[in-house]
Amino acid sequence: MALLRGIATIGANTMASRVLGFVRDVMMAALVGAGGMADAFFVAFQFPNLFRRLFAEGAFNSAFVPLFAGTLQTQGQDAAREFAGRALSVLLAVVIPFTILVEIAMPWLMLGFAPGFAADAGKFALAVQFTRICFPYLLFMALVSMLGAVVNAIDRFAVAAAAPILLNIIMILALLGPVHWTTTSGHALAWAVALAGIAQFLWLAQDAARAGMLPSLPAPRLTPDIRRLFALMLPGIFGASVFQLNQWLGTVLASLLPSGAISYLWYADRVNQLPLSVVGVAVGVALLPLLSRQLRAGALDAARANQNRAIEFALLLTLPAAAALLVSAWPIIAVLFQRGAFDWQATDRTAATLTAFATGLPAYVLIKALSPGFFAREDMTTPVKIGVASMVVNITVAAALMIPFQQIGIAVATSASAWVNALALGWVLWRRGFLEPDARLKARLVRIVAATLLMAAALAATQWGLDEQFRASTLNRVAALCVLIGTGLAVFGAACLALGAARLGDLRAAFGRKT
Repeated sequence: MALLRGIATIGANTMASRVLGFVRDVMMAALVGAGGMADAFFVAFQFPNLFRRLFAEGAFNSAFVPLFAGTLQTQGQDAAREFAGRALSVLLAVVIPFTILVEIAMPWLMLGFAPGFAADAGKFALAVQFTRICFPYLLFMALVSMLGAVVNAIDRFAVAAAAPILLNIIMILALLGPVHWTTTSGHALAWAVALAGIAQFLWLAQDAARAGMLPSLPAPRLTPDIRRLFALMLPGIFGASVFQLNQWLGTVLASLLPSGAISYLWYADRVNQLPLSVVGVAVGVALLPLLSRQLRAGALDAARANQNRAIEFALLLTLPAAAALLVSAWPIIAVLFQRGAFDWQATDRTAATLTAFATGLPAYVLIKALSPGFFAREDMTTPVKIGVASMVVNITVAAALMIPFQQIGIAVATSASAWVNALALGWVLWRRGFLEPDARLKARLVRIVAATLLMAAALAATQWGLDEQFRASTLNRVAALCVLIGTGLAVFGAACLALGAARLGDLRAAFGRKT
């Protein structure tokens, strides 16, 4: 049950971060809205995050964790810490000059990242300014990602999972205070992002030091283990770049649509990211070091069993979340964001976009649960090939749907490409004998689907009965959403227990104390 405990720890901290994130987004929607300034800031925020996910959390982590966990398993903590220090010094030798070059070239890079902004000189200038302020965030998040991988590998998940909470707290404080002292609210948010990177680095550094795993920083050298790290990173960079290219493509296409399209995508994705981050990211982070250690120790049956449990637990939480977003997208968006500068039109368009994103939610989470099956075996190439195929699907569908359906078509394309990716990953693992769905997974999947359908029917009926409340005052809308959520949770929980989709013993093992 160590896997479920790890998932539960990461998921609980991520949930706390996401709740604060919604508070932040509600304030942003009211103060900034969904217009030109919001589009400029969201592009600026996405820019360093794109490279963070590409290098720090994408290729680097996927290659580093199996090597670090293997060294830890076979040679002990001292050798693993020394390897981490060598990797960190080389990572910084790449990221620091890269950050400087990007700062210098920002206006030209923005033409490629959001070409539609060029038609609006004011929006373009704001996007460049905001991104230059935000971009050093990448440097500190590279450090955070590295230290997070180190402490996660020794089963210390809580502090690393809680680090994003600092970002949300600092951004909320920026909206409450410095927003009145800076040029615009967008400037205040941009400075908050940069400051949050420093805060998260200090947070992780103290936890690594407390665990005795804070790496030293030797001079950068391409030792054999670092060469091996880069050999694994190279296909990983291409693999991560496929996913990030899909996101970048969505931003490029949305920048060509009428003002507000990027914002609708942003707000919808923020809601969709809640179950993805709480479940999908938690599964991937907890599963990769565990599989790496088990495979290095030759425990193949245990590795396959943990792969099955990860898929089961992921779908138990993700399928009902996807159904809830599909059925109740409009009231969720109305309650969370509709106030101040965020009007009824923004609610309608964002809710429709969320519905499109939600169709792909189970696929996004399955990708997180299946990818460690390749990474733990130091196979970075197969996910790249599958990712390229999914990117072709994304480009084709987005190009076909963006004109008639605007940003909704872009969201549909993203979901379609995710399903291609997830199904292909699962099929390849199965063909290679690395994924063998056991009787428990097969039986429980059918029961989870049945419980989800019962919950969706209950949500639809409850939402129909509360329709007038969702169109009344803010207090009425909030109360109605609480009733809706409570109904969904109660029906799904009761259905799971009645049908045998989950057992209380499993949940107690996941959320109980580790002995």
